[in-house]
Amino acid sequence: MFDLSGKRALVTGSSQGIGLALAKGLAAAGAEIILNGRNEEKLTDAAASLRENGAIAMKMAFDVVDHTAVREAVDRLEAETGAIDILINNAGMQHRGPLEEFESDAFEQLMRTNVSSVFNVGQAAARHMIKRGRGKIVNIASVQAALARPGIAPYTASKGAVSNLTKGMATDWAKYGLQVNAIAPGYFKTPLNQALVDNPEFSAWLEKRTPAGRWGDVDELIGACIFLSSDASSFVNGHTLFVDGGVTACL
Repeated sequence: MFDLSGKRALVTGSSQGIGLALAKGLAAAGAEIILNGRNEEKLTDAAASLRENGAIAMKMAFDVVDHTAVREAVDRLEAETGAIDILINNAGMQHRGPLEEFESDAFEQLMRTNVSSVFNVGQAAARHMIKRGRGKIVNIASVQAALARPGIAPYTASKGAVSNLTKGMATDWAKYGLQVNAIAPGYFKTPLNQALVDNPEFSAWLEKRTPAGRWGDVDELIGACIFLSSDASSFVNGHTLFVDGGVTACL
Protein backbone atom coordinates (compact mmCIF):
# COMPACT_ATOMS: atom_id res chain seq x y z
CA MET A 1 0.00 0.00 0.00
CA PHE A 2 2.94 2.33 0.54
CA ASP A 3 4.59 1.64 -2.83
CA LEU A 4 4.84 4.73 -5.05
CA SER A 5 6.32 3.00 -8.11
CA GLY A 6 4.99 4.50 -11.31
CA LYS A 7 3.84 7.70 -9.59
CA ARG A 8 5.17 11.18 -10.30
CA ALA A 9 5.47 13.76 -7.53
CA LEU A 10 5.89 17.52 -7.78
CA VAL A 11 7.48 18.96 -4.64
CA THR A 12 7.55 22.75 -4.33
CA GLY A 13 10.35 24.48 -2.44
CA SER A 14 12.45 21.34 -2.74
CA SER A 15 15.99 22.59 -3.35
CA GLN A 16 16.82 22.23 0.36
CA GLY A 17 15.42 21.53 3.83
CA ILE A 18 12.13 19.72 4.34
CA GLY A 19 11.21 19.81 0.64
CA LEU A 20 14.40 18.06 -0.45
CA ALA A 21 14.12 15.50 2.36
CA LEU A 22 10.55 14.68 1.33
CA ALA A 23 11.57 14.43 -2.33
CA LYS A 24 14.30 11.93 -1.42
CA GLY A 25 11.88 9.94 0.70
CA LEU A 26 9.25 9.77 -2.04
CA ALA A 27 11.93 8.72 -4.51
CA ALA A 28 13.04 5.92 -2.18
CA ALA A 29 9.42 4.72 -2.17
CA GLY A 30 9.51 4.51 -5.97
CA ALA A 31 8.17 7.86 -7.16
CA GLU A 32 9.62 9.95 -9.97
CA ILE A 33 10.38 13.43 -8.68
CA ILE A 34 9.87 16.91 -10.08
CA LEU A 35 11.78 19.45 -8.00
CA ASN A 36 10.62 23.06 -7.89
CA GLY A 37 12.13 26.29 -6.65
CA ARG A 38 13.31 29.64 -7.97
CA ASN A 39 17.07 29.08 -7.84
CA GLU A 40 18.19 27.08 -10.88
CA GLU A 41 21.64 26.32 -9.48
CA LYS A 42 20.29 24.93 -6.21
CA LEU A 43 17.68 22.90 -8.09
CA THR A 44 20.36 21.44 -10.34
CA ASP A 45 22.42 20.37 -7.32
CA ALA A 46 19.35 18.91 -5.60
CA ALA A 47 18.35 16.92 -8.69
CA ALA A 48 21.90 15.60 -9.02
CA SER A 49 21.86 14.44 -5.40
CA LEU A 50 18.66 12.47 -6.05
CA ARG A 51 20.02 10.89 -9.23
CA GLU A 52 23.18 9.84 -7.42
CA ASN A 53 20.96 7.64 -5.26
CA GLY A 54 19.21 6.12 -8.24
CA ALA A 55 16.15 8.35 -8.37
CA ILE A 56 14.45 9.59 -11.51
CA ALA A 57 14.40 13.34 -10.97
CA MET A 58 13.82 16.45 -13.03
CA LYS A 59 13.51 20.11 -12.11
CA MET A 60 11.32 23.03 -13.07
CA ALA A 61 11.90 26.53 -11.79
CA PHE A 62 8.82 28.71 -11.33
CA ASP A 63 7.55 31.13 -8.70
CA VAL A 64 4.70 29.56 -6.75
CA VAL A 65 3.20 32.97 -5.89
CA ASP A 66 2.63 33.79 -9.59
CA HIS A 67 -0.74 32.23 -10.44
CA THR A 68 -0.33 32.50 -14.20
CA ALA A 69 3.24 31.14 -14.18
CA VAL A 70 2.19 28.24 -11.96
CA ARG A 71 -0.68 27.22 -14.22
CA GLU A 72 1.48 27.44 -17.33
CA ALA A 73 4.24 25.38 -15.70
CA VAL A 74 1.89 22.66 -14.45
CA ASP A 75 0.08 22.48 -17.80
CA ARG A 76 3.43 22.17 -19.55
CA LEU A 77 4.59 19.42 -17.20
CA GLU A 78 1.39 17.48 -17.76
CA ALA A 79 1.55 17.87 -21.54
CA GLU A 80 5.26 17.21 -22.03
CA THR A 81 6.30 14.79 -19.30
CA GLY A 82 3.15 13.08 -18.01
CA ALA A 83 0.71 13.16 -15.14
CA ILE A 84 1.43 14.68 -11.75
CA ASP A 85 0.02 12.05 -9.40
CA ILE A 86 1.26 13.62 -6.16
CA LEU A 87 1.69 17.27 -5.20
CA ILE A 88 3.62 18.28 -2.10
CA ASN A 89 2.95 21.96 -1.39
CA ASN A 90 6.04 22.72 0.67
CA ALA A 91 7.20 26.18 -0.42
CA GLY A 92 7.13 28.64 2.45
CA MET A 93 8.94 31.36 4.36
CA GLN A 94 9.25 32.84 7.85
CA HIS A 95 9.51 36.45 8.96
CA ARG A 96 9.83 37.28 12.65
CA GLY A 97 9.08 40.52 14.43
CA PRO A 98 6.81 42.19 17.01
CA LEU A 99 3.27 42.26 15.66
CA GLU A 100 2.82 45.94 16.54
CA GLU A 101 5.80 46.77 14.32
CA PHE A 102 5.29 44.18 11.59
CA GLU A 103 5.50 45.77 8.14
CA SER A 104 2.45 45.33 5.94
CA ASP A 105 4.63 44.44 2.94
CA ALA A 106 6.27 41.66 4.94
CA PHE A 107 2.84 40.42 6.03
CA GLU A 108 1.57 40.30 2.44
CA GLN A 109 4.72 38.58 1.18
CA LEU A 110 4.43 35.94 3.88
CA MET A 111 0.77 35.29 3.06
CA ARG A 112 1.48 35.04 -0.66
CA THR A 113 4.36 32.63 -0.12
CA ASN A 114 2.72 30.43 2.51
CA VAL A 115 -0.97 30.51 1.53
CA SER A 116 -1.45 31.77 -2.03
CA SER A 117 1.16 29.29 -3.25
CA VAL A 118 -0.88 26.38 -1.85
CA PHE A 119 -3.95 27.66 -3.70
CA ASN A 120 -2.03 28.36 -6.91
CA VAL A 121 -0.24 25.04 -7.28
CA GLY A 122 -3.05 23.04 -5.70
CA GLN A 123 -5.63 24.39 -8.13
CA ALA A 124 -3.37 23.97 -11.17
CA ALA A 125 -2.59 20.34 -10.31
CA ALA A 126 -6.14 19.50 -9.24
CA ARG A 127 -7.58 20.54 -12.61
CA HIS A 128 -5.69 17.63 -14.17
CA MET A 129 -6.18 15.21 -11.27
CA ILE A 130 -9.95 15.76 -11.38
CA LYS A 131 -10.06 14.71 -15.05
CA ARG A 132 -8.28 11.46 -14.14
CA GLY A 133 -10.41 10.82 -11.07
CA ARG A 134 -7.44 10.46 -8.73
CA GLY A 135 -4.65 12.45 -7.09
CA LYS A 136 -2.84 13.16 -3.85
CA ILE A 137 -2.13 16.62 -2.48
CA VAL A 138 -0.13 17.08 0.71
CA ASN A 139 0.17 20.63 2.07
CA ILE A 140 2.91 21.45 4.56
CA ALA A 141 1.39 23.36 7.46
CA SER A 142 3.10 23.75 10.85
CA VAL A 143 2.65 23.18 14.54
CA GLN A 144 1.81 26.88 14.44
CA ALA A 145 -1.51 25.94 12.86
CA ALA A 146 -2.56 25.11 16.42
CA LEU A 147 -0.15 27.08 18.59
CA ALA A 148 1.38 30.55 18.70
CA ARG A 149 4.62 32.04 19.94
CA PRO A 150 5.71 35.67 20.36
CA GLY A 151 7.00 37.34 17.23
CA ILE A 152 5.44 35.07 14.59
CA ALA A 153 1.73 35.99 14.59
CA PRO A 154 1.51 36.41 10.77
CA TYR A 155 3.28 33.08 10.23
CA THR A 156 0.85 31.46 12.66
CA ALA A 157 -2.06 32.95 10.73
CA SER A 158 -0.66 31.69 7.44
CA LYS A 159 -0.22 28.11 8.65
CA GLY A 160 -3.66 28.10 10.22
CA ALA A 161 -4.93 29.12 6.79
CA VAL A 162 -3.03 26.25 5.15
CA SER A 163 -4.67 23.77 7.51
CA ASN A 164 -8.15 25.15 6.84
CA LEU A 165 -7.53 25.45 3.10
CA THR A 166 -6.62 21.75 3.20
CA LYS A 167 -10.05 21.02 4.66
CA GLY A 168 -11.68 23.11 1.95
CA MET A 169 -9.76 21.41 -0.85
CA ALA A 170 -10.76 18.00 0.50
CA THR A 171 -14.38 19.08 0.82
CA ASP A 172 -14.52 20.27 -2.80
CA TRP A 173 -12.34 17.63 -4.45
CA ALA A 174 -12.88 14.36 -2.57
CA LYS A 175 -15.89 13.63 -4.79
CA TYR A 176 -13.51 13.56 -7.75
CA GLY A 177 -11.24 10.93 -6.18
CA LEU A 178 -8.62 13.27 -4.70
CA GLN A 179 -7.19 13.05 -1.19
CA VAL A 180 -5.96 16.35 0.22
CA ASN A 181 -4.23 16.36 3.59
CA ALA A 182 -1.59 18.33 5.46
CA ILE A 183 1.47 17.61 7.56
CA ALA A 184 2.13 19.96 10.47
CA PRO A 185 5.81 19.68 11.44
CA GLY A 186 6.92 20.70 14.90
CA TYR A 187 10.41 22.10 15.38
CA PHE A 188 12.87 20.58 12.93
CA LYS A 189 16.47 21.40 12.14
CA THR A 190 16.13 23.22 8.82
CA PRO A 191 17.66 26.32 7.18
CA LEU A 192 14.41 28.16 8.04
CA ASN A 193 14.97 27.44 11.74
CA GLN A 194 18.76 27.79 11.80
CA ALA A 195 18.71 30.94 13.93
CA LEU A 196 16.68 29.09 16.55
CA VAL A 197 18.83 25.97 16.35
CA ASP A 198 21.90 28.12 16.99
CA ASN A 199 20.28 29.83 19.99
CA PRO A 200 21.24 27.81 23.11
CA GLU A 201 18.50 29.38 25.20
CA PHE A 202 15.77 28.56 22.69
CA SER A 203 17.07 25.03 22.08
CA ALA A 204 17.10 24.35 25.81
CA TRP A 205 13.53 25.66 26.13
CA LEU A 206 12.37 23.58 23.16
CA GLU A 207 13.93 20.37 24.45
CA LYS A 208 12.21 20.90 27.79
CA ARG A 209 8.90 21.84 26.15
CA THR A 210 8.85 18.85 23.77
CA PRO A 211 7.90 15.47 25.28
CA ALA A 212 10.40 13.79 22.94
CA GLY A 213 13.07 16.07 24.41
CA ARG A 214 14.74 17.13 21.18
CA TRP A 215 14.57 18.83 17.81
CA GLY A 216 13.13 16.74 14.98
CA ASP A 217 15.19 15.45 12.08
CA VAL A 218 13.71 16.19 8.65
CA ASP A 219 13.88 12.51 7.69
CA GLU A 220 11.27 11.87 10.39
CA LEU A 221 8.70 13.59 8.17
CA ILE A 222 9.15 11.13 5.33
CA GLY A 223 6.94 8.35 6.70
CA ALA A 224 3.98 10.67 7.12
CA CYS A 225 4.48 12.03 3.62
CA ILE A 226 4.64 8.55 2.05
CA PHE A 227 1.51 7.53 3.95
CA LEU A 228 -0.48 10.54 2.73
CA SER A 229 0.88 10.14 -0.82
CA SER A 230 0.08 6.44 -1.13
CA ASP A 231 -2.92 4.13 -1.35
CA ALA A 232 -2.56 3.55 2.39
CA SER A 233 -4.45 6.83 2.97
CA SER A 234 -7.23 6.23 0.44
CA PHE A 235 -9.96 7.25 2.93
CA VAL A 236 -8.02 9.97 4.75
CA ASN A 237 -9.14 13.41 3.63
CA GLY A 238 -8.93 16.94 5.01
CA HIS A 239 -6.69 15.83 7.88
CA THR A 240 -3.73 17.69 9.36
CA LEU A 241 -1.20 15.21 10.72
CA PHE A 242 1.01 16.70 13.44
CA VAL A 243 4.57 15.37 13.48
CA ASP A 244 5.88 17.31 16.43
CA GLY A 245 7.37 15.07 19.10
CA GLY A 246 4.27 15.64 21.22
CA VAL A 247 4.39 19.44 21.48
CA THR A 248 0.69 19.88 20.75
CA ALA A 249 -0.28 17.06 23.13
CA CYS A 250 0.80 18.76 26.32
CA LEU A 251 0.96 22.05 28.17
